[in-house]
Amino acid sequence: MGKVTGFLEFNRLERKYAPVAERLKHWNEFVEALSTEETKVQAARCMDCGIPYCHTGCPVNNQIPDWNDLVYHSDWKAAAQNLHSTNNFPEFTGRVCPAPCEAACTLNIDDVPVAIKAIECAIADRGFEEGWIGPQPPETKTGKRIAVVGSGPAGLAAAQQLARVGHDVHVYEKNSKPGGLLRYGIPDFKMEKGIIDRRVKQMEAEGVTFHCNVHVGKTITAKELEDSYDAVLLAGGSEKPFDFFTAATGRDLDGLHFAMDFLPQQNRRVSGEVPPAITDAKEILAKDKHVIVIGGGDTGSDCIGTSLRQGAKSVTQLEIMPMPPEKENKALSWPHWPLKLRISTSQAEGAKVEYSVSTTHFSGEDGKVKKLHYVHMDSKLQPIPGTEAELPADLVLFAMGFSGPVEDDLIGELGLPVVARGRFKGIEANEQDYKVPGQSKVFAAGDIRRGQSLVVWAIREGRQAAQSIDKFLMGKSLLPR
Repeated sequence: MGKVTGFLEFNRLERKYAPVAERLKHWNEFVEALSTEETKVQAARCMDCGIPYCHTGCPVNNQIPDWNDLVYHSDWKAAAQNLHSTNNFPEFTGRVCPAPCEAACTLNIDDVPVAIKAIECAIADRGFEEGWIGPQPPETKTGKRIAVVGSGPAGLAAAQQLARVGHDVHVYEKNSKPGGLLRYGIPDFKMEKGIIDRRVKQMEAEGVTFHCNVHVGKTITAKELEDSYDAVLLAGGSEKPFDFFTAATGRDLDGLHFAMDFLPQQNRRVSGEVPPAITDAKEILAKDKHVIVIGGGDTGSDCIGTSLRQGAKSVTQLEIMPMPPEKENKALSWPHWPLKLRISTSQAEGAKVEYSVSTTHFSGEDGKVKKLHYVHMDSKLQPIPGTEAELPADLVLFAMGFSGPVEDDLIGELGLPVVARGRFKGIEANEQDYKVPGQSKVFAAGDIRRGQSLVVWAIREGRQAAQSIDKFLMGKSLLPR
């Protein structure tokens, strides 16, 4: 490493956030980037640890020590090239990834991991600012045509990889703009949508064709794609939400909504996009309401931040699991992702979080929800008698995760088996070739295959599926896995 003793000399420094009172007034990103010099110092902390577990902590296997060393030596262009060799969209992961690489960092044994996520984002943003990141069109075309269904991170990564080796790639997206849940699920205050538009323009210059407002399995049939293309990649995500309250009293009251009915509406308001027919639904707003968010994950936090910016009277988040410990047991967890208490930026903006709580039913007036009824749970997730209580609720948002892909469109048309993997379901395709069994030219990657997961896992799946498709069409492939 360029600064062998850097980890001994310099303290960990993370990006700061704009004050809560200020950032709640707008929908823009509020993370304040480190200066160039501060980023170099943080890169200098990457120690010569011998076994860089950050490589395996990162699903796309970023060569983290290499580009940290390049940043420390001010070779930002080479750092950007190195970073993009494993990750097509580091500006996405540098904003929304929970950074399992930092959990795996050797310095995390002492709770001071290298600020990998901040450095990654700085490299990507500087690459665009300096003009180093541009289209990479192929020198020759193969004459092969590939359809990618879904333009989330898996579909985008696969499309870009396949276009760069000369295939004619067409991406089909049921919404008005590409991006999938990157665009319609993640709020703008976490990632502004110009970040996606920038990449879409690059990909179009590389030869990728986007077909928006086209719902495969409804607008056009999957068979039409099979007849028109040499290979079809299914990358439609995992969009069927869990609903544990179908039999609960009051489930039919007005004011109970899934998170993914709520979040996309606000994203469309911010962008000025008119909702298409497929998302035509009643307007959902949190202004002047007591909001309850059921679910303690990232989607729940996104609902909190969105509700607060809309002017909610109060926001309470309910989590059925016990409150995690403030500090993990390193001897048991490192270098794996630890279970510990994490306060999201949205939670810190003013939400009340309740742990070990299970919703029992809802009650209301004039057909509208007014109260959420719950009970406290013990360590075995069993109700504790006598702990029943209620909360005022004008808007209840279900953010309990996604059970699997929607099955009434192309999956139903193709008759594809959707198999259970624990709590989640996905198309039956393996990680060796991503090919769907029983299909001659159909592949699957991302959440539609493995179940709901991280953006960085979707990028990995898209890249690996691209390599498999290229090998399937050409007999061999130079694309990395």
